Amino acid sequence: MTAAAEAGHARYTYRLRVSATARTALGAEWDRCRWVWNECVAKSRAVHLRNKVTGETATCGPAQLDRMLTEARSRAKAHKDIRERLPMTRRTGMPKWKSKREALLTLNYTQRGFRLKDGRLHLAGGIVVAVVWSRELPAQPSSVRVYQDSLGHWYASFVVPAHVEPLPRTGRVLGIDWGVRETATTTSDVHDLPHAEHGRRARTKLTRYDRMMARRRPKKGQPASKGYREAKKLRAKAYKKVARQREDTGRKWAKKVVRDHDAIAVEDFRPKFLARTTMARKAADAAIGATKAALIDMGRKHRREIRLVHPAHTTMDCAHCDARAKHRLPLGERTYTCTACGAVSPRDKNSARVMLVRAGLNPAGADRARPPGALLQEAA
Repeated sequence: MTAAAEAGHARYTYRLRVSATARTALGAEWDRCRWVWNECVAKSRAVHLRNKVTGETATCGPAQLDRMLTEARSRAKAHKDIRERLPMTRRTGMPKWKSKREALLTLNYTQRGFRLKDGRLHLAGGIVVAVVWSRELPAQPSSVRVYQDSLGHWYASFVVPAHVEPLPRTGRVLGIDWGVRETATTTSDVHDLPHAEHGRRARTKLTRYDRMMARRRPKKGQPASKGYREAKKLRAKAYKKVARQREDTGRKWAKKVVRDHDAIAVEDFRPKFLARTTMARKAADAAIGATKAALIDMGRKHRREIRLVHPAHTTMDCAHCDARAKHRLPLGERTYTCTACGAVSPRDKNSARVMLVRAGLNPAGADRARPPGALLQEAA
């Protein structure tokens, strides 16, 4: 079960027990939706090719595809809710086909398309599935997404209003710097997040499954064999385990950080550029993006202040005197030495403290120390 906050709402995901009858009905509904989607994609590609020939600038992207799907829904009276079953096209660029063999089933239902009765999920079209209620829903859901993952497991993801659970004030602040050697380096040694290396420990098993798939890979235009499908499922299962381990580690760390601090300055780090470096594998195993998202969601849930700080020049600035080095530090140099004030500190620790200064937070609160001048004020 997972929960992800999004724009004042939260998602609560539960496993489903789908019978053979319900599986057949869901597959038929998905085939109808997929057919309409592919028809609209074909039209959008035809418009794109025509524009390339005629030189016109008009495009047919996600917005135009949405309009096509709406028109298709109005024409299909027997399936008037077919537009709502399909996911929204949020990405830019040309939409892609949803093939029967590759695309995973995903159906969206609004309030008029589902209801909960006697612990079961009733969907439009008389489809009834059993839900494994790992915990209660905090409110009445406004929509639900029924989908199947790469392992063949079925899930229902309900959207409900976000449930806020304020925590008591602590008077402490924290600065966080993302990295590869350690996933998160903070201004508090207790809250540092070491690299868990879940992917490295599973690399032997994943490599073996990759070789199995490579040996059994079907030729182009031919269906996959049973051995290839089994190897693909084993590989997906291993990757799923690693992903769940990363998610569990990130959420537990985020809960600890949010519980112990009132305000958190986080480096708004985009690890995408690391995919083009030699650290790509280790950076992916660190799951920096997922950990940062878990921290933001946890802060929103418990009403903690999360301040995102631009990462430019954070390794060049001094956290004590705000001076900037003339040259960028190489990655191999792990100690920061300020040429202006002479301060010496670990490179990542200095960057984490820079986050606090840039976010406008008092660095003294990071060490549970009194701010400068506090003793003089009390004596007066």
